[in-house]
Amino acid sequence: MIPIRDTIPSRSAPVVTGSLIAVNTAVFFYELSLGPIGVEQLFYWFGLVPARYSYPEWALTVGLPPDDYLPFLTSMFLHGGWLHLIGNMWTLWIFGDNVEDRMGHARFLAFYLLTGLAAGLTHWLTNIDSIVPTVGASGAIAGVLGAYFILFPHARIIAIFPVFFFPFFFELPAGVYLLFWGLSQVFSGTLSTLAAADVGGVAWWAHVGGFVSGMLLYRLFILRPRDGPRRFEQDEVGIEGAWAR
Repeated sequence: MIPIRDTIPSRSAPVVTGSLIAVNTAVFFYELSLGPIGVEQLFYWFGLVPARYSYPEWALTVGLPPDDYLPFLTSMFLHGGWLHLIGNMWTLWIFGDNVEDRMGHARFLAFYLLTGLAAGLTHWLTNIDSIVPTVGASGAIAGVLGAYFILFPHARIIAIFPVFFFPFFFELPAGVYLLFWGLSQVFSGTLSTLAAADVGGVAWWAHVGGFVSGMLLYRLFILRPRDGPRRFEQDEVGIEGAWAR
């Protein structure tokens, strides 16, 4: 299922969400200017290569400094193609504005980056032998989904489910949609682990790590009434942010 929109209007401009989309898009256009060989080099230098940190001796032989941890951050802003970029940025746009609204701009940015780092760490721990660079914002975005899952479980998600050439539209609770999404990542991650093929693909466990970290860490970033003038007695779907005590 592909999410189309949610039903909760944001009470503030999603400045950080929009900025993240702009930065990711700008970086992707830079990638396009490099050509295939340049992009491959960029991915190996700034993408997350698990074996770089698992096997320092190997990393040195291929020219990758094993003590450079910047790729855990920079890999979040690289994408492998148009569909990869558009899918990630579309999802961030749909779910990011409400989480940013509840956290505030600066806290949301810190939350996004932290859950992205957690996703990268999860990917490394579950693929320690991989020499394939991992790129993409989906781990950090999964963290946003984890926070949304807790904060807005009763919001409604409009989604499309294409069957051959026929689109079917559904409206369902965000909690149901995101629970299904999370379980599908665990299922797919398990299958990929059993296949044990180091040929790239989707970093399922990074998604799981980001999603779980988002659910666990969101309380540290949520705005309390004393943090600003906005009121949080009741949100648009009748479930106050009582999650933030």
